[in-house]
Amino acid sequence: MIYLASPYSHDDPTVCEQRYRDACRAVAGLLHQGLPVFSPIVHSHPLVQYGLPADWSFWQRYDRELLARCDEVVVLMLEGWEESVGVREEVRIARELGKPVRYLAPEDATLSPTLARVASGEAEAYRTPSEAPSTPGAAPVALGANEESR
Repeated sequence: MIYLASPYSHDDPTVCEQRYRDACRAVAGLLHQGLPVFSPIVHSHPLVQYGLPADWSFWQRYDRELLARCDEVVVLMLEGWEESVGVREEVRIARELGKPVRYLAPEDATLSPTLARVASGEAEAYRTPSEAPSTPGAAPVALGANEESR
């Protein structure tokens, strides 16, 4: 199963809402491909309206348990993903647990054949070194219909 990590918390509630919708779009794209996926943002965003906090300190124990049960982590590279404490910690925990970590550009999250290949681990990274994620040891994965180098 894929664990879809993505940023969520922000001072502006409209940013949180947009991040939730972007995560939903990515999950729908993966599910459309027949890939099992769990997104803590898609699952938890509605629960915040019932008084649960949105910050990492509350969700870390819960997310660690789910990360342990997933086979890999895909980071949805929404604006703010590199600064997100939650995403950074999810990647750290995934590596601690020996899980592969891949990166997904949001504009590529709903494209079909390549998405299935990348999520299953068959695609190559197509970003140049200057476009690579700054997370140490991270292997960027670009998705999209065009498989040429960007």
